[in-house]
Amino acid sequence: MMAPKLAFAMAADKTKYVFDDASLARLAACCDVVSPTPIEDFSTPEARRILRDLDILVTGWGCPQVTAEVVAAAPKLRLIAHSAGTVKYTLDAAVYEAGITVTHAADANAVPVAEFTLAAIIFANKHVFQLRDLYRADPSRRSTYAMMDQPIGNYRRTIGLVGASRIGRKVARFLEAFDFEVLLSDPYVSASDPITKTVELVDLDTLMRRSDVVSVHAPSLPSTRHMIGARELAFMRANTAFINTARGAIIDENALIAELQTGRIQAVIDVTDPEIPARDSPLYHLPNVFLTPHVAGAVGTERLRLGQLVTEEVERFVAGQKLEFAIEPAFLERLA
Repeated sequence: MMAPKLAFAMAADKTKYVFDDASLARLAACCDVVSPTPIEDFSTPEARRILRDLDILVTGWGCPQVTAEVVAAAPKLRLIAHSAGTVKYTLDAAVYEAGITVTHAADANAVPVAEFTLAAIIFANKHVFQLRDLYRADPSRRSTYAMMDQPIGNYRRTIGLVGASRIGRKVARFLEAFDFEVLLSDPYVSASDPITKTVELVDLDTLMRRSDVVSVHAPSLPSTRHMIGARELAFMRANTAFINTARGAIIDENALIAELQTGRIQAVIDVTDPEIPARDSPLYHLPNVFLTPHVAGAVGTERLRLGQLVTEEVERFVAGQKLEFAIEPAFLERLA
């Protein structure tokens, strides 16, 4: 029996940093890897030649759009394995309509996001960034010593998670090790969900009012656009923290900036809308904002998890086993 033909479609450097030699060797052991060089343009004659006989397409960051035309050019294609997070902006609905199985590495990408979030929660509760600035301005430590007598720290704090996504659930599991009360707001979670054993289900308004830290883990959908705006942010108590590692569009950014400019709350922001804020955005300069350039997800060595997960999924597929991370088309609209 001939091994299934496999090709990559992504930015060339993403093969290098997502798939190490061990993962590439495992793929070559179970598949006929048509070319180690990824396809970056599906319209070329070489790409069309590869697609014609292809069984498995491994996609990733920098993959060109898999359109209906691409699907038609790959009549034997049975599996698309996405070695990154969301597939929403890569795959046309024609992929699912053609009955092609799709799996993705979002679960592997969720690990560093959850780790980043946990670190942000701990630092925010301890007001680490404010303490850093005070220490820089006053090396005598008088001002930092004064801060230590304030009601800061991580003991008996209330953490509010907005969204029981893959990442939100990982964060909830991490938080079990701490002396936290954890609240969750998610309209799709019922009282019978296992997560309710360790979190309290509440509505969004209640979560915003009760939490010392609000952390956003909802998907970016038309229904979630600006779901947190001036009204919701006003519910947050003074000296609490807001964390967003999900998507910028979920927040009314102008409202968030206005609230941050009052100095009432602090924020750790990894995602914005637009993706890169305008050069004159106050987010770059506000002292109560810790702004990062969308780095909570897999970077550096963390990307190897993505390649390993996809490699394992391809091996399962070739062996006729059930995939662990296949995407059900019915749940596409709820994916991040």
